[in-house]
Amino acid sequence: MSLNRKIRTAVVGVGYLGGFHAEKYAALPDSDLVAVVDVDRERAESVAARLGTRAFTNHRDILGMVDAVSISVPTQFHFEVARDFLLQGTSILLEKPITTTLEEADELIRIAHENEAVLQVGHLERFNPVLMALDGILIEPRFIESIRIAPFKPRGTDVNVVLDLMIHDIDIIQHIVKSPIKRIDSIGAPVFTDEEDIANARIQFENGCVANVTASRISLKSERRMRVFQADAYITLDFQNKKVAVFRKGDGEMFPGIPNVAIDQRELEQGDVLKTEIESFLQAVATKKQPVVTGEDGRRALETALRINRKL
Repeated sequence: MSLNRKIRTAVVGVGYLGGFHAEKYAALPDSDLVAVVDVDRERAESVAARLGTRAFTNHRDILGMVDAVSISVPTQFHFEVARDFLLQGTSILLEKPITTTLEEADELIRIAHENEAVLQVGHLERFNPVLMALDGILIEPRFIESIRIAPFKPRGTDVNVVLDLMIHDIDIIQHIVKSPIKRIDSIGAPVFTDEEDIANARIQFENGCVANVTASRISLKSERRMRVFQADAYITLDFQNKKVAVFRKGDGEMFPGIPNVAIDQRELEQGDVLKTEIESFLQAVATKKQPVVTGEDGRRALETALRINRKL
């Protein structure tokens, strides 16, 4: 990507994830990282010194100074911070979940449209090469099984596991099924926190597809896998190790009347998914085109996550 001019960028919230955002902006040739913001002054100044930029403790201090900003603050502050930038016409990459309520999401979407600002939501897996490799393979999924598990980490516990981890798979599944939801059943339990740390949801779509989705943040290992069944194929996706396998009917016979199984296995380059996401965001800002993951996409995932939560 090469733009006509550098885009003035900033990151609000430079904790674990926001720190990575700042590093990408500082390294990209089309970005001029003019500021990092964090309520923790010491952290903001440390990141700013390392990346050669300015530190602030209040996001309002940089309003009007930037063209695009990543927002990686606790979810309860998403609406307030994002609204302030969008009202200035500043484009934002807002970490997931988009907001805490649908009303807040609707308001951000409205303000973004009125001010011709890009509103991209940070559903990072949309830029995973595994998902991008499915173009032309996915036809009409009939059953989907996903599992996303991880060891416990204090960060992200301002929301439950559905809004923390499962929402990634909710977004992916709704993106590939492309059908309204008919029914949701779910169950979950708190273990280490006051919110659910493990949950399972069964989502039935109007077109007949069913998704069984499990998420846990109290596991001993990390795993991000999905299995998709459709009329002509069985597909396995390993988002973590960047592997895809497609199983189809072969030409020969395994047994009389039973076809062979043709297997197409691919191991994709690991790449830098966050860098790809941010490059895509900057391209949308430069061209004023719709981002890959829109505010409406973020709202849709939030709506489903909240429905799952109500059933827990």
